[in-house]
Amino acid sequence: MDDDAREVAEAHYEVVISVDARRSGGYDDVDKPRMRARVYRILEGAFAHARVPRDALHMEDRGDGVLVAVTGRVPVTRLLGLWTVEVHEALRDENRSLRVPLGLRVALHVGPVRHDDRGISGRAVDLACRLADSPVARDLLDAERADLVLVVSDSLHADVVVPGGKFIEPDRWAPARLGLKEGEVTGWFHLPGRPAPAIPEAGGAADGVREPAAPGRARPGAAGNRSGAAGEGDGRRRPDDGGHHAPHDADECDGTDESEETGDGRGGARYTVRGDMSQHRGNVYRAPVHIGRVTGDAGRREG
Repeated sequence: MDDDAREVAEAHYEVVISVDARRSGGYDDVDKPRMRARVYRILEGAFAHARVPRDALHMEDRGDGVLVAVTGRVPVTRLLGLWTVEVHEALRDENRSLRVPLGLRVALHVGPVRHDDRGISGRAVDLACRLADSPVARDLLDAERADLVLVVSDSLHADVVVPGGKFIEPDRWAPARLGLKEGEVTGWFHLPGRPAPAIPEAGGAADGVREPAAPGRARPGAAGNRSGAAGEGDGRRRPDDGGHHAPHDADECDGTDESEETGDGRGGARYTVRGDMSQHRGNVYRAPVHIGRVTGDAGRREG
């Protein structure tokens, strides 16, 4: 076996980074080359600022993104910390002049990688690409109107994120179970500069699975209840029966009447009425309703 064949046969543990651009199919033939140039400018500038040597990088073009492998001599903490910060800052700077902001999904994983004349391969490469392309990553980028969403494998999260480090904040990551072609895996998601994200509903068991939030607890980082109901994080306060403002707990009854229904009849948005429904005390309504009196009148009569 010659040296080249032996090199292909041997796998080296490397950091695999998969980068995808949001809705790349929406770019026309004039704008797509400009988008691609921005992506490369952002990534290469971030590698330079993070002091990652060019000869430590393998970069493959993927049309609407880039596949990167970084040799083991570069600390993973530098990539997950300083490099991602530089990517985020450069991306924000690029977007200041764009009418339609460029959004990136970036996934990282560490594992065995094989190199040949045409590029890289291995299960580690497949996993990084699947994470970046997952429905949760796509949904988060849109739902949170973010410039960048990061996702890492469960093993990288345990080994690098949990211990923390410079620019690595363990409490700002949220997990989700993902149904991939190879089976279910856990991915950890992060929106730079924000609290741990609320994981949106995925497309279904075939292409994504979401871990439900604990009952009665708002998911961290929720910008609002997107169902349209008065819920966690939507800025509305729910008075309790004593007139004090208390956080909503779906499992808490307090001795008051409680009614729940779905907004579309198919298990969608949940609406919860708390308080004495017959006396109109401690209830929150989204519009005038009639329960013996029209809301608003009762408060004046009782006051």
